[in-house]
Amino acid sequence: MTERRPRAKDGLDDRLARRVWIENVRPRVDGGEFPVKRVVGEEVVVTADVLADGHDRIAATLRWRPDSEERWREERMTAAGNDAWTASFRVARPEAHRYTVVGWIDEFATWRDELEKKFAAGQDVESELLEGGALVRSAARRAEEPDRAWLADVADRLEAGGDPAARVERALADDLRIHMTRWPDRSRATEHDRVYAVEVNRTRARYGAWYEMFPRSYAREPGTHGTFREAEARLPEIARMGFDVLYLPPIHPIGRSHRKGPNNTLRAGPGDPGSPWAIGAEEGGHTAVHPDLGTLEDFDHFREAAASVGLEVAIDVAFQCSPDHPWVREHPEWFRHRPDGSIKHAENPPKKYEDIYPLRFDGEDWRALWRALRDVVLFWAGRGVRIFRVDNPHTKPLRFWRWLIAGVRERYPEAIFLSEAFTRPKVMYALAKVGFDQSYTYFTWRNTRSELTAYLTELTRSEVREYFRPNLWTNTPDILPEHLQYGGRAAFMARLVLAATLGASYGVYSGYEVLEAEARPGSGEYLDSEKYAVKSRDFRSKGNLAHYVARINAIRRDNPALHSNERLRFHDVDNEQLLFYSKTSEDLDNVILVIVNLDPHHTHAGWVDVPIESLGITEGEVYQVHDLLGEGRFLWRGRRNFVQLDPASSPAQVFRVRRKVRTERDFDYFM
Repeated sequence: MTERRPRAKDGLDDRLARRVWIENVRPRVDGGEFPVKRVVGEEVVVTADVLADGHDRIAATLRWRPDSEERWREERMTAAGNDAWTASFRVARPEAHRYTVVGWIDEFATWRDELEKKFAAGQDVESELLEGGALVRSAARRAEEPDRAWLADVADRLEAGGDPAARVERALADDLRIHMTRWPDRSRATEHDRVYAVEVNRTRARYGAWYEMFPRSYAREPGTHGTFREAEARLPEIARMGFDVLYLPPIHPIGRSHRKGPNNTLRAGPGDPGSPWAIGAEEGGHTAVHPDLGTLEDFDHFREAAASVGLEVAIDVAFQCSPDHPWVREHPEWFRHRPDGSIKHAENPPKKYEDIYPLRFDGEDWRALWRALRDVVLFWAGRGVRIFRVDNPHTKPLRFWRWLIAGVRERYPEAIFLSEAFTRPKVMYALAKVGFDQSYTYFTWRNTRSELTAYLTELTRSEVREYFRPNLWTNTPDILPEHLQYGGRAAFMARLVLAATLGASYGVYSGYEVLEAEARPGSGEYLDSEKYAVKSRDFRSKGNLAHYVARINAIRRDNPALHSNERLRFHDVDNEQLLFYSKTSEDLDNVILVIVNLDPHHTHAGWVDVPIESLGITEGEVYQVHDLLGEGRFLWRGRRNFVQLDPASSPAQVFRVRRKVRTERDFDYFM
């Protein structure tokens, strides 16, 4: 993802005489092997150590350009102390950008410093003025009109003789410094030996609320297999809850051989629909839709209906096959075989998945397989899909994903890929490096204050943030966390607030809003899992969270601080059952403070430590916080303030710092 500049040849070529040394350029991922990530409109703040021998003054510039432009743009870097320099640029469109750093000895600034010191010390500066005249005249030759004539005139004055004081005043004037900065001598500039890449996505890659649903569970007649047309009736309600992305598990024909029954039993009855992840039957494979759902045209209608209410449809990419998939017959070489010639089914001991055949990505005909899989994604992109949730990407080669995602982006630069990889951290991070825009995380299993603080700090404050975008899911069809099984309504509310405010992207699986919590005994999985059955739900059941979900998502949309993870900070509170954190917008106009009671069964209180310095609030000053969930307004003073949360009413408060207040009775607010 980076361009390496040619190395110096053996011997003393001209580049060895360039005195400026550039190192430690940031941001970068693995030394520049992979791109950093941004979305349209975001800033790339670049820092570098730029140094040289001796005491000469240095100048440096940041060079950057979108890939579609050949000409570099430049931003002058400013010194940040200890040989560090910094500058920034904003990415304006969803395409790759490049950047590097250039540095040179600033002979004019060096001369200017010496002249000023010698003249102040009463020394003869005639020689220095002539030297300066030569520098200015050289700049005039590099300049364009009208600067060329202006600089030539100044050079004449410096070299003309006469009153040294007047000539020094002319030499040290700001207008000359500005002109000379505009036309520097970069003939011996050092260009950093690497060009770094920025992968730029549309905003949805960074921010969005996801909702997962199985269309087959939305038939008009409960218990029967639903269609796309029937599932459309649910779309307005999902939109009213404030979701942005509607994710569909696989919608393809399901194999009949070794079809799984209820709760993953080995034998399916005649009416059991099987797992959507067992893809492929005589009706087709990865580019077909299950005939019970409808046709490709019905899918198109469903996607357009979702778009009409503000929902973007994401589909599942699961690169595996049922024994009945057409590829098994047409391309047996794409699968792994046992010594007896039979194809190996998927296993994760002690679990067996007889209804799924994994693909062999390193077989003799691997090129044809890779192209076929890429063409699957391109097929759905051609039907208007731009978001792909990828199932188990960690079981396929990293180089395959790097190739596939790059190939799709050549034609559809707005495509977004979500990695569903609950695996080792370095593997999850590697998937992000090779192209995945978002990833599932361990959030589902992080429950205590220390666990949440440590994990989210790693994701948002370390180098990981440059390439790994977390998508925090409260639950999935595979995962019913223990705290939801036993925590009741308060646990569902608290986890929703945590996911939606800790993460710029988060998701829930259908049923969350009606507090589904019945687990298969002794497991973290749902009883009567929707993965193996059609499920009917009463979304209007008493006590459902639809209104609460809608309120949380409205708060997210209304507050830019919640659209990013960059400025997430955790703060002290003197109760281990309370988690206190803040998010702020880039311009600091939007400040959100969140306090969550992590214990769903008991009321907890404590004193929170508000980060008043970063909010521009002084110790002892009174300011207002507005609880966006409960609509209460409170006057807080200074750093330490008291909170109390009863999970029976609301286990969380989401405060917006509205205004600072001069006195407790003065409501002529400002901020």
